[in-house]
Amino acid sequence: MTSKTRKLSGLAALALTMSVSLAACGSSDNSPQAGNDSGMKSSETTGGTDQAMNQPFGPACDQVPATGDGSFQGMATAPVASAASANPLLSTLVTAVGAADLVEPLNSAPALTVLAPANPAFDAIPKKDLNGLLKNKPALTTVLTHHVIPGKLSPDQLAGDHQTLAKDTVTISGSGENFTIDAGNGNTAKILCGNIQTANATVYVIDSVLMPAKM
Repeated sequence: MTSKTRKLSGLAALALTMSVSLAACGSSDNSPQAGNDSGMKSSETTGGTDQAMNQPFGPACDQVPATGDGSFQGMATAPVASAASANPLLSTLVTAVGAADLVEPLNSAPALTVLAPANPAFDAIPKKDLNGLLKNKPALTTVLTHHVIPGKLSPDQLAGDHQTLAKDTVTISGSGENFTIDAGNGNTAKILCGNIQTANATVYVIDSVLMPAKM
């Protein structure tokens, strides 16, 4: 087991606090969300430029089903946790969200941005470590909520430091369709398919699991 995973148990008390506060974070009118919403409203008047910004992008977008509940159109009609459950790129993440009892809090939040690790991101974690994380609900909650930002971020709003539902910060760099995300321990994540719309969230499928700084 890696030193990273051995530290997970030490986060139990912290993550319990995160779990209790999750619903409040999702529904509060905090400053990051207010800023994101106002930015979206101003961009909605830009016509063709905004229309292009609303399209999914990334090298793995062709792996999203063309039809059905897991397609772009199908996901747009369902809240984020339910939408992810229909997408074949996100089956391991869906299992983790269920294990942390986050389905209802995520589905009921008014507006979110989700940095969603694809299945290969979880496959890169040693199986023993991943199984241990899935059984440690407080630590799992901390890791998963580190991937969720209040408010819906469009691609032109991604770059910068953003507060997460874990009450910490995730840093995103880049512009256009090229972004890197601080994954912790000197590692970075890239977007595989971004700007996917669900009924209450914007989803960016990424190629790594992001580790909170305190893990």
